[in-house]
Amino acid sequence: MGKLTAIAVKAALANPGTYQDGEGLFLKVDKRGGASWFLRLQRDGKRHDIGLGSAKLLTLAEAREKSRELRKAVKVERRDVLAEKKDEAAAKVTFREAARQYHAENKAGWKSPIYARQWLASLENHAFAKLGDVPTGGIGSPDIIAVLTPIWQEIPETARQVRNRICAVLDYAHAKGWRSSEAPSGNGSLKAGRGLPRQVKERANRKAMPYVAVPAFMVALQCKPSFGRLALELLILTAVRSQEVRLATWAEFDLEARLWTIPADHMKRNKAHMVPLSDAALVVLAKVAAFRMAESDVVFPGMAGKPMSDMTLLKVLRDMSEPYHVHGFRSAFTDWAANEGFADVVVEAALAHKTPDAVQAAYRRTTYLGTPDKPGARVKLMTAWGRFCSGGIAGTGNVTSLAGGEAD
Repeated sequence: MGKLTAIAVKAALANPGTYQDGEGLFLKVDKRGGASWFLRLQRDGKRHDIGLGSAKLLTLAEAREKSRELRKAVKVERRDVLAEKKDEAAAKVTFREAARQYHAENKAGWKSPIYARQWLASLENHAFAKLGDVPTGGIGSPDIIAVLTPIWQEIPETARQVRNRICAVLDYAHAKGWRSSEAPSGNGSLKAGRGLPRQVKERANRKAMPYVAVPAFMVALQCKPSFGRLALELLILTAVRSQEVRLATWAEFDLEARLWTIPADHMKRNKAHMVPLSDAALVVLAKVAAFRMAESDVVFPGMAGKPMSDMTLLKVLRDMSEPYHVHGFRSAFTDWAANEGFADVVVEAALAHKTPDAVQAAYRRTTYLGTPDKPGARVKLMTAWGRFCSGGIAGTGNVTSLAGGEAD
C-alpha cells in the first residue's frame, strides 16, 4: 500500500516539496503552485523520471494505476517506454512549429533583420498552407514538390529558396529527434530535371512592359478593383519594389506632405527610402483608405489582415493575360525617364539604387526632394510619371467596393 492518502495529497498541494508514495511514484509541488505526478524508473543503470500528469487532474488512485501500467510495460513487457513517449511527442511537432523554432534560434546570426523576416515569410506564404499542420516526420519528397510546383516556374528564385528552407527545417527536425531521417536530398528528387521540371531562364520571367503600353494597362487595371490591383497600381506609380508595397503600413505615409517614407527593414539595401507621391498615387491611397481594415495597419492586406503574398501582384498580371513581370515596371519607368530627358542620378535615386561610384556616394547627400516651396527633381519626376501613367484619368474614378473585385 502507498504512503500517501487523498487527504495528504490535498494538503500537499499547498506546500511545495516532493512527496513519495512508494514503488517509484511521487508527487512534486513547486513554489508557483504547480503539482505533478512522476514515476521514477531505472533503465540501463540510469534513473529516469516520467511525468504522469497534473495532480490537479489525476487523483492519487489514477496516478497509481498509470504507474502500475508503466512498471508492467518496462519490467514484464520489456518495452522502451521512454522512447515511445519521445516518439509520441515528436509525432505532434508540426512543420509550422519546427520552422518557427528554427527561425527563432537562428535569426540572430543571419546577415540582416530583413533577411530573417523574409526567411520566415517565404514559408508562411508558400509552404504553411500545405505543410504547416503536417508532423515533420510525415513529410516526404512528394509533399515538398506539391508546394513548389505552383511557383517553380513563375518565381524560380523564390521557389529555390523555399525548397532550401523547407529542407533546412526538416534537417533541424531530424537533429531534434522529431523525424527519423534527414530532408530529401537536393541532388535527388528535389533537383530540377528529376522530381521537379527544369526551370526556364529567370530573365524571361522578368520581362518588362514597354512604357508606351503602361497608360492603357492602367486603365484596364482600374476596371475591376481589388486590393491586389490597387497595390500593383501604386507600385507602378511609385516605381518601388513588390516587397515595399506589400509590406507598406499606413504609418509610413504622410499624405499632407505627399511623402511615403519606407523603413529600412522593408528595403533591399536596408536603408530608408522616401518616395514623393503624385496626384495619381494619392488617388490610389484614397481608394484603399475607404476600405481600410480597422484591425490592421497594413495598407494592402491579404489573409487575416497580414501583408499579401508575393504571388498576388504576379497573379494580377497573369489573370489579365499579361506576359510581363512585376519588377519589369521599374524598367519601364527607367526607359520612360530616359526618353523624357530626366537625369540618370535622379532616376537612380528614385529607384533607391546604390551609387556605383564610391567617391560620389561619400559626398552626395541630396535626396533631390527639394522643399514644399521649391519641389526637387524627384518630385517633378514622379509628378510627370504619374501624369503619364494616368493618361488623364487620375482622380476621376469613383471609389468602388473592393468586395466586388477579384480575389487577387
